[in-house]
Amino acid sequence: MEAQIKKGVLEMCVLYIISDKETYGYDVMKTMRHHFPEVNESTFYAILRRLHADKSAEISLGLESNGPTRKYYKITESGREVLRRNIESWKRVSSTVEAIGIR
Repeated sequence: MEAQIKKGVLEMCVLYIISDKETYGYDVMKTMRHHFPEVNESTFYAILRRLHADKSAEISLGLESNGPTRKYYKITESGREVLRRNIESWKRVSSTVEAIGIR
């Protein structure tokens, strides 16, 4: 899959995962790795950092575990708008590609 398409799809999926509830970064990565096993886990963390920098996600710090403090991610209102637009675009592209006959 071409890198730019994959980047957009991965970001949309991560936003979708954190849209339901505040989610620990490692849980996001595990879910995404299940569906995209060829993608390096550092890619998912980079997406989470980018979504936070873009104000599409916010971070809260959880209770300390035996390791570093956990970061939990939650979608923001602007993130919800980005997700809504991305899903609309995905549906348009997907239906166009299917209309051509590619499944």
